[in-house]
Amino acid sequence: MTGNTFGARFVAAVRERGPLCVGIDAHPALLDAWGVGDTVDGLRIFTETVIGALGDRVAVFKPQSAFYERFGSRGIAVLESNIRQIRDAGALGLLDVKRGDMQSTAAAYADAYLDPASPLFADAITASPYLGFGSLTPMIDKALKNDAGVFVLALTSNPEGPAVQHAVRADGRTVGQAVIDEISLLNAGAHPLGSIGLVVGATIGRTGHDFSAVNAPILVPGMGVQGGTAAGLREIFGTELSGLLPSTSREVLGAGPDPAALQAAAERAQLACRAVLAGTR
Repeated sequence: MTGNTFGARFVAAVRERGPLCVGIDAHPALLDAWGVGDTVDGLRIFTETVIGALGDRVAVFKPQSAFYERFGSRGIAVLESNIRQIRDAGALGLLDVKRGDMQSTAAAYADAYLDPASPLFADAITASPYLGFGSLTPMIDKALKNDAGVFVLALTSNPEGPAVQHAVRADGRTVGQAVIDEISLLNAGAHPLGSIGLVVGATIGRTGHDFSAVNAPILVPGMGVQGGTAAGLREIFGTELSGLLPSTSREVLGAGPDPAALQAAAERAQLACRAVLAGTR
């Protein structure tokens, strides 16, 4: 480790650019709406336009790997290029891959996304703990070794999520709370924030879960088109708003392909989030 941890870089980026993550979700319908076509060339034009318009304005970009993977090796080549472009623009790249597997496979995922020698090396990735939290150890260890981050799914917005995440364990905690508590232990004492974060959906509402000891970034996807609102953040988190990173995709991306329109949409989203989160960082 160099001491320039992901948590420290996250705090600096948000302080400089504001608390907003823009998801790069190249939905086929968006590619068609932009007039670039649902092809790998359309993917490249779409993603490079978004990064070019917002690269110096947004703290974090979140490329969704699935929308690249569906084009095979040519799509992955675009993803590798986008990761470099995001880094060159001074933003943080959070690769949305939601990986989670047994130890040897998790170690291979760590090598793919969290090792600086890999062309897919990102500042952080998303990961799923629902094969057991310990299954994430290779990814967490690799991230901490290389000053990268991991955002672990805790409470998601999909309708099927609560059946697992809100299930109550023998110790009285929900499964989601147990994940939150594991993350809190990993980040204890880190300054200014830990590097192992959480993912909490923007539309889950008040659930009674306790985020007070997390001490790390919390990605909150689902803002905008998916129904999440800046005001709704207080319903979920109460007064524990430090470290929140609201994320939106289609609300901003739908304004393209005009760069000025993309910038205006991102600014509107940014202002709404700032109004709620002001004074919490």
